[in-house]
Amino acid sequence: MSTDILLFGLAGVLVNAAPIIFAVMGETISERAGVINLSMNGTILLAAMAGFVVSVETNSLVAGFLVGAIVGALVAAVVAFSSITLKVSQVAVGFVLAITCRDLSYFLGNPYMGDVGPRLGLAPIPFLSELPIVGTLLFRHDIMTYLSFILIFLAWGYIFRTRPGLMLQGIGERPAAAFVRGANVNRLRYLYVIIGGTLIGLAGPMYSLSVKAGWKGTISGLDGIGWIALAITIFGGWNPLRAALGAYLFAVLQWLGLALQPLLPGIPSQVLQVAPFPLMILTLLLVNIGDTEWVARMLASLPESGRHIVERILRALRAKPPASLGVPFESD
Repeated sequence: MSTDILLFGLAGVLVNAAPIIFAVMGETISERAGVINLSMNGTILLAAMAGFVVSVETNSLVAGFLVGAIVGALVAAVVAFSSITLKVSQVAVGFVLAITCRDLSYFLGNPYMGDVGPRLGLAPIPFLSELPIVGTLLFRHDIMTYLSFILIFLAWGYIFRTRPGLMLQGIGERPAAAFVRGANVNRLRYLYVIIGGTLIGLAGPMYSLSVKAGWKGTISGLDGIGWIALAITIFGGWNPLRAALGAYLFAVLQWLGLALQPLLPGIPSQVLQVAPFPLMILTLLLVNIGDTEWVARMLASLPESGRHIVERILRALRAKPPASLGVPFESD
């Protein structure tokens, strides 16, 4: 594999990971606030369809992305109202919304299948895009990919380095303590769930107007991305930096599936295309497997030097969810 092909391949990884990063950051913010938004998969599909349709009708990319964000915010608002105000099971509401939004996207988008619409173009950064290696890797992308880079550090800095971010952690970990300190827990949960939903909604048109331009219904290849984003959120330990690493890992696996096809002609192409999904799920299992009794017994049977290495790896992978995730808050 030549250097140029490798560079363009890795640059493509950053582009393909960008919408996943938006979705993962949105879910991370929502779950840090204590609310699980399981509607992600359907939200991404519905936002992708709606963003594409609006862009076709208005010939405006801005309108398409705006509608995608609004779709994400509205679906998240339903999740928030159902789980925070009505105190209905977050898992049940999210799962029903995921299915409903998915089916709505296929039904409402059917007349636009195969239509050609506007596509987000590249916006190379002057001078920086001409730099060797890093210019191709980092500075020859579209505006949304650049924003995905910024979003990672913005989310991390907000959650871990600001006072409102510490309060966000508080309403997800110990909402009663946050309430005593003056936080309106449920109002803040509404706010962060809707903000998270807005980011998830932006992932939709990032696919239909850029990464996988167009709307092709059930063959769009987007069904399942939301569940992968949910898995990456857990893998990331609700930390934006680690979650971004998971998003890039998944994109690398997708790229390898394409790059290895010519080198492995004996393996059906479908196997390589779906391989990233079970591999990502396997990685997710490793996050919590270190706490199981059978792993502890297995580690005890290893030589001391090997046991310490495996324990360090499992400790590094281990992730603990916010203590009040999925638990409604009662101020009385």
